This record gives sequence, structure tokens and C-alpha cells, in this order.
Amino acid sequence: MRAPRWTALAALAALALAGCAPVDEASSPDATASDGSLATVTDGVLTVGTSDPAYSPWVLDNDPTSGEGFESAVAYAVADQLGFDADHVEWVPVTFDQIIAPGTKSFDFAINQVSISDERKANLDFSSPYYTTSQAVVTVEGSAAADATSIADLQGLRIGAMVGTTSLTAAQEVIAPTTDVQVFNDNDLVKQALTSGLVDAIVVDLPTALYITAAELDGGLLLGQLPDSAGGDEFGLVLDKDSALTDAVTAAVDALRADGTLADLESQWLTDAAGAPVLK
Repeated sequence: MRAPRWTALAALAALALAGCAPVDEASSPDATASDGSLATVTDGVLTVGTSDPAYSPWVLDNDPTSGEGFESAVAYAVADQLGFDADHVEWVPVTFDQIIAPGTKSFDFAINQVSISDERKANLDFSSPYYTTSQAVVTVEGSAAADATSIADLQGLRIGAMVGTTSLTAAQEVIAPTTDVQVFNDNDLVKQALTSGLVDAIVVDLPTALYITAAELDGGLLLGQLPDSAGGDEFGLVLDKDSALTDAVTAAVDALRADGTLADLESQWLTDAAGAPVLK
């Protein structure tokens, strides 16, 4: 974690503002951290939540402070748009369930492959999407799913997915297996269930599927993408409901999309989806 060094900046800002009429810019998408106008959890610091452990290719080596990995890099790019340098970004560990649960948050925004949905919008604010992906099915050599080439081939098998995720919803609704989808608390446990033979195949987002089959699973096989999720699953930054930061954070994401930064980071950190057919 980077220790915040903002006390002196705050003092200088206070001197500069002395004698001036106060201006309420906290809800403006053009407001930045440099004048203290953003209402953050900790004054002068942008607090970002993500899971612990956090997995590649989203965060490298479970160290979001490094700026390496797609979501770590996106978070720092958003912070820069908001006027926070790297020394004024703090990371807090939060579970996926804590991120999507109603109630006051310990972070200003969270980044953790959270899909934007109307149901979640009832209790949370989202930025505009920073990435659009699909869900994919992964297995290992020797599994009962190794030769599956269609949705029908998967329906009689044991499928696993992470609790509270779009992956779980896709597994339940798109594959619709004859036995209940087995649910696990995080993707590490999902992978362990696959390698230990507790399940025959797992559903994860496509970049995770590409990464784990190439780098983490012995004999990993990417069977393909699920059709109803292809190109339609949008990840957004998560904020507290009616957060004063939502407009500013959305404007930052929009600016990064417009200037090509998001595309550049996607190209740098996320593997090409070539070779992942859509299952029918």
C-alpha cells in the first residue's frame, strides 16, 4: 500500500482558498482532487477496492499497487483523470459479495470484474463500462467435458462457477445443466474444484479463461464462449448508491475510452480471444 502524503497539499490548498467564497464542485464531473473538491472516503486520497487475492490478468502477482494487470492499470488511469497521482491512491481488500452488497462502502470505487445489471443498479452506482466481455467454459484434459463441442454436451455434466457472478448466472441459464451448478466463493476455489475432479467444467469470464488455460491449468482446455453472453457483459466501476463521485468517475472512464487508453490497456494486458468459438 502506498502511504498517503497529502497533508501539506491540503494545507496549501486551504491557504490558497482563504478569503475566497466557497464553491461546491463535489458533484461536478470536471472536479479534480487537486483542490480537495472531490468527496472521497479519506480527504485527498482515492480509495479503491478489489478482491484479495486478485488474479491475473486483472492484477499481477496479487499486488494492485503495482499498476500491472488490466484492472490495476485502469484504476490508476481513472485516478489520474480525477487528479490523484499514484501516491494518493490507496487499495482496500473487499470480497465480491461486499462490493455488490447494499450499504455504505469502505472504498470510493471498486474494480473487480463486476458486470453492470439493472438488478445491481437498484443498490449500487456504476460508472460507464470500462470493458465488455463474454463468459467461457473451461475444462482440463481427461475430464468428462474434454470432448464437449456444444451446450447439449455440457448439460449432463457437473459445472462450477463463482458465487454472485455473471459466470454463475450464465452457467445456470445458458448451459442449464441437469444437476445444480456447484458454487464456490472465489475463482481460485473454482479452479481447484476443476483440477481435483469435483466438477467437469467451469464458467469464468473470457479473459480469465484464456489466462488460466494458458498459464495456470495443467492440460487446460478452453471449450468456447457461451452464446447469450458473447460481447454483452459489461464491467463497470462500482460506487455507493447515489455517490457524489459517480459523475466524475464516469467522465473519467469516458475520457479514457475516447482517447484510446482503455483500448491500449486491453491490448497490453488481456489476451486475444481468437480460438474461442461460440458454443451452440
